[in-house]
Amino acid sequence: MLKVIYKKDAVTGERIESSLLQILAYFSVFDFPLSADEIRRFLPPGSNEEVVEPALSRLVEAGAIFKLDKVYSLQNNMEPVMKKHQAYQRAQQLLPHAMKIGRLLCGFPFVRGIGISGSLSKMYANDKADFDFFIITKADRLWIARTIMHLYKKWTFLRGRQHYHCMNYFLDEKALQLKDQNIYTAIETITLIPVCGEGLQDFFAANGWVSEWFVTYPSVIKTQQPPATRSRIKRVMEWMFDNRPGERLDNYLMKLTSRRWKKKEQQGMLNYEGKEMSLLTGKHFARSNPDSFQQKTVWLYSERMKQLKNKWPGYFEPFNYSFEE
Repeated sequence: MLKVIYKKDAVTGERIESSLLQILAYFSVFDFPLSADEIRRFLPPGSNEEVVEPALSRLVEAGAIFKLDKVYSLQNNMEPVMKKHQAYQRAQQLLPHAMKIGRLLCGFPFVRGIGISGSLSKMYANDKADFDFFIITKADRLWIARTIMHLYKKWTFLRGRQHYHCMNYFLDEKALQLKDQNIYTAIETITLIPVCGEGLQDFFAANGWVSEWFVTYPSVIKTQQPPATRSRIKRVMEWMFDNRPGERLDNYLMKLTSRRWKKKEQQGMLNYEGKEMSLLTGKHFARSNPDSFQQKTVWLYSERMKQLKNKWPGYFEPFNYSFEE
């Protein structure tokens, strides 16, 4: 399997073009052009923000990238630009609703933090937009929390609101540092929109490695989040299961859910988007991975980078990335 290795040396003014191309290459996987301000958010450590726009102008003049309206892209195509404008306006309308649902979910037993992930966290929402939630739970109670929350989600199917309650990624307090540390997880982490919970603040701090990728991440770590809701019902339910029977129940629910999802995968079941269903599970995590989305994204990005290197070698000397089989 192709593995991308990134050298995290500082970027000087003379080498800023290579960093800009890498940023645009990643988002080109999603046909997502970027403004200059958005690009600055993803600059590596050591970058000089003041040279970004002059460097972008040089790349446009050379024909390596295109300026379309107020955004930059590797492709001379206005269609993604128009889609982004429309999706941004829709995201502005939907984000307050997603925040409200997130605060509701934060009141469930053993939930210690909620963030908004996925396309909405990039302020992009098309006509079929979901609300994807990233959830931190109390240590060793992830599976009780997840089961209760998914029982609630079944009720949302009756109202046709299930797409606004996509609880795709769970971590508990014992596993806050991400094992997969690549460009995909780094960007998903820095773009995560906090809703509430101290657990989310702990997650950002536990993944300080993202600071090696993006100059702006230290400011994310320092941002304080509103506390998670602690209603009387939540406190009582947590008290009921904060014991050995609760530990056994959590383990049982983990095994039960893992068996059910393994059966779905063996049967090749598809989700509503037509993607193969997949859930990666462990005692301290649960995350959906339809069609091996993360792996495919990293692979497509590496292919875009190979193409750019071959077409514009002058921008990548010396290399600040390499590839291994």
